[in-house]
Amino acid sequence: MPDSLPGVAKTARVARPTYRCAECGHEVAKWVGRCPECQAWGTVEERGVSAAPRFLAGTPSSEARPIAQVDIESARAVSTGVLELDRVLGGGLVPGAVVLLAGEPGVGKSTLLLEVAHQWALSVGRCLYVTGEESAGQVRLRADRTGNLHDEIYLAAESDISAVLGQVDAVKPSMLIVDSVQTMSSPAVDGAPGGVSQVRAVTAGLIAVAKERGLPVVLVGHVTKEGSVAGPRVLEHLVDVVLQFEGDRHSTLRLLRGVKNRFGPADEVGCFELRDDGIAGVPDPSGLFLHRREQAVSGTAVTVVVEGKRPMLGEVQALVTPTALPAPRRAVSGLDSARLAMVLAVLEKRGKVGLGNKDVFTATVGGMRLVEPAVDLAVALAVASAATDLPLPHDLVVVGEVGLSGELRRVGGVGRRLTEAARLGFTKALVPPDAGPLPQGTRALVAQDLHEALNLLKLKK
Repeated sequence: MPDSLPGVAKTARVARPTYRCAECGHEVAKWVGRCPECQAWGTVEERGVSAAPRFLAGTPSSEARPIAQVDIESARAVSTGVLELDRVLGGGLVPGAVVLLAGEPGVGKSTLLLEVAHQWALSVGRCLYVTGEESAGQVRLRADRTGNLHDEIYLAAESDISAVLGQVDAVKPSMLIVDSVQTMSSPAVDGAPGGVSQVRAVTAGLIAVAKERGLPVVLVGHVTKEGSVAGPRVLEHLVDVVLQFEGDRHSTLRLLRGVKNRFGPADEVGCFELRDDGIAGVPDPSGLFLHRREQAVSGTAVTVVVEGKRPMLGEVQALVTPTALPAPRRAVSGLDSARLAMVLAVLEKRGKVGLGNKDVFTATVGGMRLVEPAVDLAVALAVASAATDLPLPHDLVVVGEVGLSGELRRVGGVGRRLTEAARLGFTKALVPPDAGPLPQGTRALVAQDLHEALNLLKLKK
């Protein structure tokens, strides 16, 4: 068959420009108004024609060796001196590791890093703190207030990545803190600070320095309204560790969650308390979420949740009052509103607790957020206790998930949860069937469904 028909000219393949989203870096073949990856509007920009790169063999930077002959002593984690941070990191900072600390504005990221810099200077050596959002004087004032002054903490206010690398050469620190990566920029790269190109280039430069010198680097990242790290998603893939620092603005408790960790567990949680004079780790946070009383009070139930690998006790409070409104109110604080609506429906249908003409208010103590299914039974019993005005025993802890048919389902780690409850003086536990071995001295109350649980606790009028 001929290559072309007579009289028809051959057409050369025309190189077409590509388009990239300025928010997430996703590339598409043609312009669209909304990015198909991150769903942002008006962020797709023309990138231009890019030729396929050609790679040639070069000189290796180091000789390949059998894995058993690789030295691991240089990769041992070094303690930061902040025990709760070490717990989340898996023992401390690994030389050459790049850690991204993300959190909402005002949650206490800079305060925590000043404490880390101070403890590092006390135990390890020199630390360089680079601030791009505040002046050096503002950071000094915070250090005065929190008592984190040390001669081995060097402070620099820079927003140019070249100047930051120059500071590293001059100071020769053993740890580098950059606050924040979205404020850093490079004149050799197009785009505004915080954009895709700038953040990618700045992060790549800092990672190269960290790996080359074995220098642990901590980067501060902003968080968007949706709770994700601002800037391109590739930033989370480039770094070694991603930590999420979170907390209620009206509470002093702060939780540090491990989202990604190449050197340790990625599900660990550290607890901190934000004070006027700085921030402090809380090795035993269960007491922050309990209000122990000598006499039992109706409308309260104590449960145990697991944050990462750490069991913590939490208290659920409920208030049920009659109302003349055609649509009773359902107010919630610290709990999942959709899950609460389901539990109330099961409680009314299966537990025969009338709530149709009553307002129901539920909340947690201490600003704690309880969202796992193991809290269902505690919520149901707290509401039933408030509706009947009959208190639960003051030494009772409740753990279990409630199904739509009213059955109680087993949750993970029941033994570990009840061990923590027994340590704090709780001697009775209401659990689903097949909960596993219980701690010595804990009396188990086993219920098949919600109706049986209400009868066991005599929450029936």
